[in-house]
Amino acid sequence: MDISKIVITGGPCAGKTTAMSWIQNAFTQKGYTVLFISETATELIRGGVAPWTCGTNGDYQKCQMRLQIEKEAIYEKAARSMKVDKILLVCDRGALDNKAYMNETEFAETLASVGRNEIELRDSYDAVFHLVSAAKGAEIFYTTANNAARTETVEEARALDDRLVAAWSGHPHLRVIDNATDFAVKMRRLIAEISAFLGEPMPISVEKKYLINYPSISYLESFPSCRRVEVIQTFLKSVSGNEIRIRQRGINGHYIYFQTMQRSVNDIKKVEIERRLSQEEYLKLLMDADTTMRQIRKTRYCLAYGNQYFEIDVYPFWDDKAIMRVNLSSEDNAVHLPDGLKIIEDITNNPEYSNIALASRK
Repeated sequence: MDISKIVITGGPCAGKTTAMSWIQNAFTQKGYTVLFISETATELIRGGVAPWTCGTNGDYQKCQMRLQIEKEAIYEKAARSMKVDKILLVCDRGALDNKAYMNETEFAETLASVGRNEIELRDSYDAVFHLVSAAKGAEIFYTTANNAARTETVEEARALDDRLVAAWSGHPHLRVIDNATDFAVKMRRLIAEISAFLGEPMPISVEKKYLINYPSISYLESFPSCRRVEVIQTFLKSVSGNEIRIRQRGINGHYIYFQTMQRSVNDIKKVEIERRLSQEEYLKLLMDADTTMRQIRKTRYCLAYGNQYFEIDVYPFWDDKAIMRVNLSSEDNAVHLPDGLKIIEDITNNPEYSNIALASRK
């Protein structure tokens, strides 16, 4: 059985409700059993449990977080009992959405109340898809009429959208779907991104990669959405034409593990299959490391800017340059670069800076 748990998040009036219908139709046709976990905040508020009815906002958030976690556990248990091959578990917002509605003290107390840490909670989801609020780029369509729990003005919706992206920043598979197209195309782009993640029908991604001047770490960390992640990547022995690598990513002793198998389609497109590993599986696969290649250690700074998601990798063997990546849904998409970063060159098609090339250097 293959169970994938994804989050559909986004700012107010972003199209999540419609997105659920599109997801149901698209992936049922692809042979998935699609299970939906409803938005916990809307469920509670409609039932009379809200930040303004509870003793404090912190009291409410602890209730919402616990209910979110319990609902997901119940759905996952039910999914494992089903006699089907492929299950797509879709969360209408996930546990980290709560962070956008709390200050740091409230968030820390909420995490402590459920016995979780932020990284563990964030990375418990396989992928996160953020739909940008209509308040950013499609203001004429912004409304509060279709959701009794939505009260934000356009300005408040924009600020909340930014906080939600920041809450999920650092997730290994976060995609931002903006309002650069009409709504129907926005929905098709979402379906394409989920399909690419699932490998349906073919997991093709478009990645632009730049060599940049060594960035100011304080500048990167000045972005509210910036998150630091430590990555260790190891290549395994494989047959010619394929790459198999495993990686550990996380921070402060909290890590998750992945295996990636990759085959090139052309210069900027690649077929990529990725799966989550347990720590035990990861340690076992390390025994099959390709000892002719060095292990790559890097610090990754993840941040959202201009409705795009950037990953800046800083390596211990460079003090004058770094590598920046941005994933695009189309080769024709323009890249909106943060002002404080200076590009040396576009290395998208330069094999000298591929993962395997960096690992091959001694």
